[in-house]
Amino acid sequence: MPSKKTKKPAKAEKKHFLKKKSIGKRKAKKKQAGLVTGKITFAELTSRHPAAIPILFEYGLHCIGCHVSALETIEQGALAHGLSKEQLSEMLEKINNTAKILKN
Repeated sequence: MPSKKTKKPAKAEKKHFLKKKSIGKRKAKKKQAGLVTGKITFAELTSRHPAAIPILFEYGLHCIGCHVSALETIEQGALAHGLSKEQLSEMLEKINNTAKILKN
């Protein structure tokens, strides 16, 4: 009795699988898109989330009026002002929590 060979998926099935996989990645990115990260500049942050300003002050970052704020990321500024990575993460978490509260 000849053995049955497993049928390889057709090209259309492969495309469908790949398309589903990429949609999942896009949804995950979209969820993260609203989060404030250390990669945006101070100017972007303050224009999108003015409620973050007191939190920045709390951490000793008075960069709002500085001419470099339009070019420097939050991460660069925080590390330059002596904040640790842990403090930076804590600050970003506070900013994101405040943004969520105000959004709702």
